[in-house]
Amino acid sequence: MGRERERRQKLEFTASRPHLQPALHFPAHTPTTVKLQPDRIEGVNAIFSTTHDAVSVNNQVGLQQWRSSVIVPFKGEVVAWACTRHEDLKREDFDALLAYQPELVIFGSGKTIRFVHPSLIRTLIDARIGVECMDTLAACRTYNVLASENRRVVAALLIG
Repeated sequence: MGRERERRQKLEFTASRPHLQPALHFPAHTPTTVKLQPDRIEGVNAIFSTTHDAVSVNNQVGLQQWRSSVIVPFKGEVVAWACTRHEDLKREDFDALLAYQPELVIFGSGKTIRFVHPSLIRTLIDARIGVECMDTLAACRTYNVLASENRRVVAALLIG
């Protein structure tokens, strides 16, 4: 009889506190296209959608789709980035980002996360500019969150 009473008490306790019940876990689903619709601040670039081989950016001119590596500054013109592969990155590629006067650089390394050697970003570190490395899809999402908070952020994205 004691066990039945314990079981009932446990069920009542659990039912009265649904926030303590374990969450259901579903298998991960990786979409081929991620549509991003951030809160829009006038004059700020936003990334509207991304795949592993393209990024759509809306700036002052209108929606642009990029199929090669790109630099997306918080404000201003979105420009092609000469880097195409992680192995070909040079210090000068990151030094050029200083012109945007960012407080943070989000580096999208392609389909998988690959970190940048500290010697390549030394100029940014010395200027007290944060650098975060992540895969390009995550970098796009993070960029949008920071841009919607009116932060001076630059996304440097390897695409393709």
